[in-house]
Amino acid sequence: MDALVICGGKGTRLDAPVEKPLFEVCGRPMVDRVTGALAASRVDDVFAVVSSHTPVTRTHVDCPVIETPGDGYVSDLRVALDDPRVSPPVATVVSDLPLLPAAAVDRALAAHDGGSLTVAVPAALKRALGVSVDRTLDRDGTEAAPAGLNVVGDGPERTTVSWDARLAVNVNRRADAAVAERLCADG
Repeated sequence: MDALVICGGKGTRLDAPVEKPLFEVCGRPMVDRVTGALAASRVDDVFAVVSSHTPVTRTHVDCPVIETPGDGYVSDLRVALDDPRVSPPVATVVSDLPLLPAAAVDRALAAHDGGSLTVAVPAALKRALGVSVDRTLDRDGTEAAPAGLNVVGDGPERTTVSWDARLAVNVNRRADAAVAERLCADG
């Protein structure tokens, strides 16, 4: 299975002097941390999904790129899925998930049994860690937030909830980056 790293957004909430995927957490750009986790996982090929908002990221990444308009996650994902080099099912990961472990990717791939799979974390975990919660969904009575790790395929959609704190830290704001730094430093 291939993987797409979504890294073409504007990143305005982070308010950083660099493109969001290149923002460093524990001394490494977030996109490098994500592509490294994917390379250490069971995925076959990794593609960076970029846009005109991320021209430096386009030249920085050490994997093939897929150019999209930069109109938002869903729109850019649709464009990427239409690329002839990609055939679903495909793992998708946002570039602002810098603590992503390869084992979590492998768990998502193993849990995928057709259709699409969304990995979410309890919103309570995100709040306890002190990171932002931008969107939630109800998963069997648990308020959960999408982690930014998915497997996209044809068929029914399913959500799995993980208590892995590393999946709860999407770096969208400076406060999120501080939490990521602390967790990274703690190992």
